[in-house]
Amino acid sequence: MSAVMAGPESGTSYRKAAHDNLWLHFSAQPGDQSELPMIVRGEGAYVYDDQGKRYLDGLAGLFTVQVGHGRRELAEAAARQSETLAYFPLWSYANEPAAELAGRLAALAPGDLNHVFFTNSGSEAVESAWKLAKQYFKIKGKPGKHKAISRTTAYHGTTHGALSITGIPELKADFEPLVPSTFRVPNTNIYRADVHGEDPAAFGRWAADQIERVILEEGPDTVAAVFLEPVQNAGGCFPPPPGYFQRVREICDEYDVLLVSDEVICAFGRLGTYFGAERYHYVPDMITCAKGLTSGYSPMGALIASDKLYEPFADGSHVFSHGYTFGGHPVSAAVALANLDIFEREDINGHVRANEAAFRSTLEKLLDLPVVGDVRGAGYFYGIELVRDKATKETFSAEECERVLKGFLSHELFANGLYCRADDRGDPVIQLSPPLIIGQPEFDEMERILRAALIKAQELL
Repeated sequence: MSAVMAGPESGTSYRKAAHDNLWLHFSAQPGDQSELPMIVRGEGAYVYDDQGKRYLDGLAGLFTVQVGHGRRELAEAAARQSETLAYFPLWSYANEPAAELAGRLAALAPGDLNHVFFTNSGSEAVESAWKLAKQYFKIKGKPGKHKAISRTTAYHGTTHGALSITGIPELKADFEPLVPSTFRVPNTNIYRADVHGEDPAAFGRWAADQIERVILEEGPDTVAAVFLEPVQNAGGCFPPPPGYFQRVREICDEYDVLLVSDEVICAFGRLGTYFGAERYHYVPDMITCAKGLTSGYSPMGALIASDKLYEPFADGSHVFSHGYTFGGHPVSAAVALANLDIFEREDINGHVRANEAAFRSTLEKLLDLPVVGDVRGAGYFYGIELVRDKATKETFSAEECERVLKGFLSHELFANGLYCRADDRGDPVIQLSPPLIIGQPEFDEMERILRAALIKAQELL
């Protein structure tokens, strides 16, 4: 058994504790403790390591720190609530911050999505949505409706149900068998489209119609829900083509299938609106969200459900037998309320909308590089797809992904002061999702660091 360290006092002892005792998430454990970055402080759009080096946070932590690092207002909200009521469960009881937050989210959500079920994370929100869909249809006398549809390469979470809905086979293989009855349809990556690649509206109609095809193949009386992100993250930011979500909504209505808008990343300003469904003008039956709800200052997620889904539970005759110890945690709820106050006071959504075109045009300067095939996204959420050959769109081989994307670019970008993600879940991309407070100086800094690293990466192909 390794020794338990009590209060390490130096950077070296923290690194030893991290190396010996801290199990990293979605990461290979480092062979040597000196290889592990130790982030100790954040301020605005930047974070700092234990050597004092500054990094531009090009991923907002993990698509999360919307209002930037070091916001005293959020820390003080947590401290005040901790002194008043640090914890009490929502099991047959309520607390004031959770109640107030539920009301504010209901007011912000589209349509009649008026009922908020709090979770701790996005994975738990997705898990909750699938469970609610299954129970809802059982109550409505349609117990066979239990299947879920999602898109290829889409990521929906790590819990067993959410991972089953996820469309990335390599993330699932080690944990099979998973929950059965999930099915995949094409995503909306028009850059890689085999059909209608020159006609976005036709491509959107085709992609949406693949959902109808699967519903009919499986039988409408067996399909409960479709899970879609407004802009799909994994694979590198796939925005919806024109008319896509309107056609999906028609299909779901026709076959009595629930539309779940998975907005764990896209909600709370990432696309310049509180919810991505608002940006793309559709009303889902459920929204799943987390991350930006508190700007990462305290863990919290939520499932927001429509009046239709809540109706069977409204009079107490049915119970949603599901919950989490920390769901609706009063401290997290207080932080979320303070976070929404910042959004309103500083017009965070308006700032994103006003600067979106400048962000895109700055990143599009990189298209002059042979290795950059596509720049795509929306709001403050972009993917840069890398190619071996721009003319043919030839992608990297598995060996090149390992050597160039993971082995070189990830380290080179970070070493030069930019934290972002080099991702090969699908074709190789660099993902950017910075704090929503940044502007042209930070856009230029990102472009400069990316350009220098990508020029070197080209030489390795």
